[in-house]
Amino acid sequence: MPERQFFGTDGVRAVAGEYPLTPLWVMQLGAAAGEVLRERHPRASVVIGKDTRQSGDMLEAALAAGLTSRGVNVTHLGVLPTPGVSYLTRELQAEAGVVISASHNPYQDNGIKFFGATGEKLSDALEAEIEAMMGRLDNLAPVTGVEMGSVTNYTEAERLYASFLRSQAPDLSGLRIAMDCANGAAYRIAPRIFQAAGADVFAVYTNPDGRNINRGCGSTHLDHLKQLVQGGAYDLGVAFDGDADRCLFVDSRGNEVHGDHMLLLAARARQERSVVTTIMSNMALEVMLESGGVALERTAVGDRYVHERMLAKGLNLGGEQSGHLLFLDISPTGDGVLSALLILKAMRQLGTSLDALHDELVMFPQTLHNVRVKDKHAVSRDPQVQDAVRVAEVRLSGRGRVNLRPSGTENLVRVMVEGPDADEIQEVARMIASVIEQRGA
Repeated sequence: MPERQFFGTDGVRAVAGEYPLTPLWVMQLGAAAGEVLRERHPRASVVIGKDTRQSGDMLEAALAAGLTSRGVNVTHLGVLPTPGVSYLTRELQAEAGVVISASHNPYQDNGIKFFGATGEKLSDALEAEIEAMMGRLDNLAPVTGVEMGSVTNYTEAERLYASFLRSQAPDLSGLRIAMDCANGAAYRIAPRIFQAAGADVFAVYTNPDGRNINRGCGSTHLDHLKQLVQGGAYDLGVAFDGDADRCLFVDSRGNEVHGDHMLLLAARARQERSVVTTIMSNMALEVMLESGGVALERTAVGDRYVHERMLAKGLNLGGEQSGHLLFLDISPTGDGVLSALLILKAMRQLGTSLDALHDELVMFPQTLHNVRVKDKHAVSRDPQVQDAVRVAEVRLSGRGRVNLRPSGTENLVRVMVEGPDADEIQEVARMIASVIEQRGA
């Protein structure tokens, strides 16, 4: 993977106003991205969308200044879900799209994520090239006169994206739905789409003020939605995160219906033969899928790794427990509103309910032990640790699974054991953790 200092697995993300997300740095990022695009397309165009964070306007202006300084034309899309920006990048035939959002993070944070012309996340190589260009900006000849880029506002962005979503919506007549829009990018479009499909929708957290995005609401804070569904006798609830690239459901009794449930339902309705998810998905999903003749492939944690595996294998369905699902035959990126519509379409197609789905997919007990070590990478390669894992896997013999992974931020090794017997997996996890403590102290 090319070396990148600022771009992570989901773009650049930090506290807005602090380095690197200062106006000056973001302007330089825009200039570097503009130059990289201009080398490939002499008159490149870029669309920019954002969520409802207070800092979005500042970062958008700085980014546009940098892009136009290198001769790139900028089109502002306004507040729009991340997948809406992906869609408009393709629909408007732009060379790139940019989303200014920090997804489910608190409002103080923000981020910048690039899409290529196909609406997919920019490749690691291009991100590395943009970072390298930032160090060469002083050596570039100025762009002046008619060669300078322009800025326009596109007022039809939400309408076009809504038209696409409506084309994928099933008939939702008769459904009473409680909806949590997280005071984020879906606050206008999501209720309208579901209402247009015939649902009776009661939407909350639809009054963003720049500082209340994700605050006690959205797909990472389901408590209020659960209470709302139970108290109002709704058929179900659905919650989006701040940039609406994922969703989670609540059944009529207030039980969480997450990504594993959604993948099972979608796989059945679409008659998929293989599904991609991460190492964090519960083994119960794997057992249920395999009982129906559907293979499950696992990747490292992160939707970009799920996406990469799906592309490599030519598969259409994948996702994570977080509700970030991918339907690559319909959209090249995760889309919370689209996912919600497709899950309800599958529910109606199969004549089932979220209550029945929740009860059918009974999650295996899971335990996680964090073991502090000196070298988290060396421990995982230690022969005695590997022997302990093999002994555990033989003991579980297909009834459970073991996963060891180093922490991304601390000198910890995380021992995850999963299986149908809670006492057994605790015993197995303690055995492996004890060996790691002896070898990694």
